[in-house]
Formats: sequence, structure tokens, C-alpha cells
Amino acid sequence: MLEYPETPERIFTVEAVTLKYGRGALAEVGLEARALGMDRVALFTDRHLAETELVATVQEALKQAGLDVVLYDQVRVEPTDQSFQDAAAFARDGDFDGYISLGGGSVIDTCKAANLYATHPDDFLAYVNAPIGRARPVPGPLAPHIACPTTCGTGSEMTAAAIFDLTSSQVKTGISHRFLKPSRALVDPATTDTLAPGVIAATGLDVLTHAIESWTARPFTSRPYPENPAQRPPYQGANPWSDIGSLKAIELGGTHLPRAWADPDDTAARDALMFAATLAGMAFGNAGVHIPHAMSYAVAGLNHGYVARGYADEPPMVPHGLSVVVNAPAAFRVTARADPARHLEAARALGADTSNLPATAEAASEALAGRLIDIMRRIDCPNGLSALGYGEADIEALTGRAFQQQRLLAQAPLTVDAELLADIFRDAMTYW
Repeated sequence: MLEYPETPERIFTVEAVTLKYGRGALAEVGLEARALGMDRVALFTDRHLAETELVATVQEALKQAGLDVVLYDQVRVEPTDQSFQDAAAFARDGDFDGYISLGGGSVIDTCKAANLYATHPDDFLAYVNAPIGRARPVPGPLAPHIACPTTCGTGSEMTAAAIFDLTSSQVKTGISHRFLKPSRALVDPATTDTLAPGVIAATGLDVLTHAIESWTARPFTSRPYPENPAQRPPYQGANPWSDIGSLKAIELGGTHLPRAWADPDDTAARDALMFAATLAGMAFGNAGVHIPHAMSYAVAGLNHGYVARGYADEPPMVPHGLSVVVNAPAAFRVTARADPARHLEAARALGADTSNLPATAEAASEALAGRLIDIMRRIDCPNGLSALGYGEADIEALTGRAFQQQRLLAQAPLTVDAELLADIFRDAMTYW
């Protein structure tokens, strides 16, 4: 369990991204760009979206607002260090004073990184999280960035992180700093209407794990009061503000993800799931995520041969939401001992009947893990790590790479060592 400091933290900070939400919001991007003082704009997207009506809508809105727009459609789904650097080179050469990202978390994260390295050039690993990079603080604000998500999952439009695959080390990592947060989030649920069920599953499961992890993260009061308030981390731990968004996101996701996956015409379910993604982004961008996400970076970083449903047109890889959720039930079975009541509340929000359950670690563990497994099965999620091609022989490598993610593991509600991680990986091999 966690040891509380003699002088605990007593303050939490909320730095929320300005949000515009609703069907039709995408057509107002020109108005928002003008309000932020943009003139020459880089529009980031991926090759699949480049020829769609969504990109045409954004381009037309920006042009109607009198802006000079340059399209960058070379974003890689599940970015790498090289794809981040390619995007940064484009941004540096373009002399842009504003950025628009239109796409999933990969597009939004790539735009964040491009904006960072164009505004404050440095060696690539300078800003990357330690111990993989040097974790240099971002020197100052970036150019304005409007993030327009098109998937109901990552919540990247609300967060201060940009995640990528460091291919030379076969591990995922990222850059995290408050200045990476977009200036605006423009969230239009209509962008999800054409998403394939496989993409809905992967991104929606990301919503659930984001929300449950932020709800079960270590309390912000478990950190010591800092000598310098400027040293407070972006991930602060669970707090009263993040709790509101994370619990509601669990409720919305648990109810609407199976519906959105099963029926492409259920726009109400997709709208609710998109709102859950934004709420979860607000929550985990403030409180943090922990063990399942730390494990996911190893799962995705080591596996470059898996082809997920809905991603057949992409290079083989494990989509982020799947790489997280395959670890989550096993992780929550362990973290339940830290706060059984809070884990039972998460299970209830997710749809489990907890009315007659005692607030014990065993009951909370099985209620939350069991309900999450039920949802995974209903939407055809891979059955644990073994379904991705992993086995006992991979546990040492997975554990070593996950243990490097100390920024995330530090947010867990209990102390995490390599042995515990290995046990969780072992339990995550198969669920049913």
C-alpha cells in the first residue's frame, strides 16, 4: 500500500481545455481559429480521412474565415518517433501560426508534437518522458491548436500528452507537459457515424480504461506537499474534480459502448460514447492513469504483427485501446485491495449489480474485473494477451518495458514492483 507523507498535498489544480461540443460543431472551426488569432494554418489528418467530407468541411470553414490552409495527411496511426519527427519537419518548414488536428488520438498527438518541436526546437529525446528521454520541461507556450477528434475514445483533445512508439527500443512512451494541451477542443459526434465496429470497440474500451484508471488512481493527498508549487505533476492523482468526470464516463461507456458497437445506426449511443471520451479525457488528463496503460505501452511496443478488426488498412499493430484493456481486468483485481469501496463503485457505474456485495477486496476485485470482461466478450475483444500472440516466454520482456513507465506506475493506488507487474501480465493472458 501507499505510504502517506508527513506533510501531504492539499491542493489540486484544474487546467481544462476550452470545449465546444455538439453535432455540427465542426463547421464552426473557422470562427474558432480566427478567435485564436490564426492566419496561416496547418491542418493535420491521416490518409484515410484526407479524401472525406470531414476534411472538406474543415478546409471550407477555414477558407471562409479567410485563413491560409496547408494540409498534412501523412500522420501514422499509432505514431512512431520517426513519424513525429517527419511531422515536426513539416511544421518547422511551414512557418505556421496555428494548428488544426482532425482525426483520432494519433492525429491529435502528432499535431501536439509537431507544434512543440516547431515552436521550441530541440533534440527529439529532450522532451520525452524519463527514463527513456530527458523529460526537459517545455520552455513556454505553443502556437494555438484546435483539436477535432473523430473517434470516440482517446480523449487526447483534453490532455497534455503525446504518445508514440520508440521503434528502436520496442516500447511506447510519450511527451507530457501542460503546454501540450490544445487551446480548444471542438468535438462533433457526427464524425463517428461511419466508424467501423472494430474501431468503435478499440476506442470505446480506451474510454472505459481511462475512466476507471483515473477513478482508482492514487489520491492527490498521497503526494507530499511540494517545496515549489510549480513542481506539481500534470498527473495529480484522483481528486474531487476528476472524480466527477471519470465516474460519469464509466457509466456512459458501460451503457453505450455495446450499443454503439452493435448498431451502426444508433447515433444516440455514439453521441453518448463521444461525450464519455471527452469526460474521461478531462478526468485522466488531470488525475492520471496507471497500471493498465503502463502495461499497454509494452504490449503495443513489442507486437508489430497483429491485425485488429477495423484496422486492416493499417500496418500491423495493436490499437491502443486493445493494448490497454487486455491488461485491465487483471490489474484491477490487484488494485482493488487498495480501496475496495472505490472499486465497487466503479463496478456499479459500469453496470454490475453490487447491491449485496461487501466492501471487501475480493468482492470488489471480481465485481469490477468480471463486469469489464463481460463487456469485452460482448463486443468481440481479444481474449487477453494470448489472443495477441503473447505467452509465458514474453513476460520478462513485457515486464521490463512496462516497468520503465514510472510516470504512469507512480499514479497507481499501491506500490508497483517488477514482480507484481509480472504477476499481472501472467493473469492477463486469458480471461475466458
